[in-house]
Amino acid sequence: MISLNPESLDLATLRNLWAGEPCSLGDASMDRIRAAAASVERIVAGGETVYGVNTGFGLLANTRIPPERLAELQRNLILSHSCGLGETLPRHVVRLMIVLKLLGLGRGYSGVRPLVIDALQALLDKDAMPLIPAQGSVGASGDLAPLAHLIAALLGEGRIDVAGEVLPARDALKQLGMAPLELGPKEGLALINGTQASTAIALDALFMAERVFGAALGAGALSVDALKGSCRPFDPRISEVRGQPGQIRVASEIRGLLDGSEILDSHHINCAKVQDPYSFRCQPQVMGAALDLLTNAARTLTIEAGAVTDNPIVFEDEDSAISGGNFHAQPVAFAADTIAMAMCEVGSMSERRTAVLIDPKMSGLPAFLVDDGGVNSGLMIPQVTQAALVAENRSLAFPASVDSVPTSAGQEDHVSMAPIAARKAASIVRNVAGIVGVELIAAAQGVDYHAPMKTSASLQPLHARVRAISPHLDSDRYWADEMAALQAAVLKGEMGPPFSL
Repeated sequence: MISLNPESLDLATLRNLWAGEPCSLGDASMDRIRAAAASVERIVAGGETVYGVNTGFGLLANTRIPPERLAELQRNLILSHSCGLGETLPRHVVRLMIVLKLLGLGRGYSGVRPLVIDALQALLDKDAMPLIPAQGSVGASGDLAPLAHLIAALLGEGRIDVAGEVLPARDALKQLGMAPLELGPKEGLALINGTQASTAIALDALFMAERVFGAALGAGALSVDALKGSCRPFDPRISEVRGQPGQIRVASEIRGLLDGSEILDSHHINCAKVQDPYSFRCQPQVMGAALDLLTNAARTLTIEAGAVTDNPIVFEDEDSAISGGNFHAQPVAFAADTIAMAMCEVGSMSERRTAVLIDPKMSGLPAFLVDDGGVNSGLMIPQVTQAALVAENRSLAFPASVDSVPTSAGQEDHVSMAPIAARKAASIVRNVAGIVGVELIAAAQGVDYHAPMKTSASLQPLHARVRAISPHLDSDRYWADEMAALQAAVLKGEMGPPFSL
């Protein structure tokens, strides 16, 4: 059980939470929550006009709501904002959304009562994930629609997936022994203002990207061996004189993976090649730059995971609620777009290495890495699939964060588009997993042609894992199932050296 401490978060903890580790807020967070809730009670009792506590929302912020209608105000807020469309978010992303919402509330600046925390915690403990449409948020005023769908389920509206069984929310709550939640002043606003949907989707993309990046490192090194390429571009002195940290790390990783390869040793002294294509020798420069972007995105998302992003923010020491703009998800949008661009290039490099390996003029290997060419097409069309995914990624990589469409009658006149950026990043990462999977087939096939020489001790287990899914190609066969299995294995982190940011 992870004791959630929103004031001390690191990427490793978030990775474990993404993987499904059980968790709950610690005692210090609960003390802060109780203090903030008491402050909201005093503010309401004092009759002060406070946005979202006793006023309307957005353009209606100047409309004062009488005390007897405050509960109705909060319920209507949730119902009116539950207007998402599209496919539902994956269960593990919804779970992470709930965890992130607990972390934000746990800072003690939101004013919700402990019973709200208990209701969110119960969803985690009982594996009950509300069905949340993926579309409908522009990432300013928070992820309003996705978070509204999350909270509507606690009110008995919408649907809940209980351990794989989808039920109407009211029926699910009854089955779980939970009463529908009745919201108090400010609670509805505190629960749907926030960047938790965007941040959860972006973290999902980031953690998948870690695994895909590791697989791409392994595939790139195996491709160098398949090409009988040079290891000299990975000399640490080259990267050290430039000084970029990602480049230094990638060069070290590839150098270590190739160390001891019989194939490499067979040609590195009297090798006739002067230079390898950029997609091989510039891996440290390109993959390293991508790694630096991923590292920067990880820093932003780690901060955001424990941030206070609702509005207004309650300062219980002076019983004040200050309206600001922490709900604006521009940091998340920029982070997600950089993940997208970085991984787009990882995929582009992988496809180019495959293209070199299947070209006999470039690789010196049989055309399309198969014997009896003409009768057999070999890896001709899997590389076409790579090309299609690369082209799709380039379209998806256009940054969503530079777009804005005014909403709420112009009151919310600049928005971040963070959830769109995050969803695009996740799509790109999944595509890159497929691209790298095809490269692994090509690299393993190329290495096979150098038998009885073996690749390095570090790369032999990777070669074996590829061959367990995709056997050596002697003649044409049905490809789709093997490629899908390799894509899934890459996304599970099973097809590369252990790697983390």
